[in-house]
Formats: sequence, structure tokens, C-alpha cells
Amino acid sequence: MGLIGHAQSALMLSVLLVLPVLLVAALVGALVAAFQAASQVQDAAMSHAPRVIAVAAALVALGPWMGREICAFATQMFSLAAQ
Repeated sequence: MGLIGHAQSALMLSVLLVLPVLLVAALVGALVAAFQAASQVQDAAMSHAPRVIAVAAALVALGPWMGREICAFATQMFSLAAQ
């Protein structure tokens, strides 16, 4: 696998790592938007605070897995570079 293949692997890993957090933010944003539309409460803090809290919780929950994946990829790349 050449440089292009390694770059593609790095990009795929970044997509894999960011996707769960992005999905949490999208789902919470959709739920808050539906609640705001139903209740006709248009407060800016109400739309951002739940999303920030949910993303922070997702990062805390998924952080160890993300770290393991990044370390495994870095170890693989360094071992290939040493060859």
C-alpha cells in the first residue's frame, strides 16, 4: 500500500471516529427543533445547550474507543515507516 492508500486509510479512520459524535449532535438537534416547533419556544440557548451536553457526553463515552483506534493506526503507520 502506497502513500495514497495510507492517506485514504487515515481519512476513513477520521470519518469513522467523527460519525458517532456527529450522529448524536444531529439527533439531539432534530429532537430540540421538533420540541421548539411544537412548543413555539424559540430560545437560542435552548437549541445549543442540549446539543453541547450530548456531544460532550458522547465524547466522554466514546473517547477511550477513539483513542485506541488512533493509537492502533499510529502504531501501524510507524511500523510500516520503519520497514
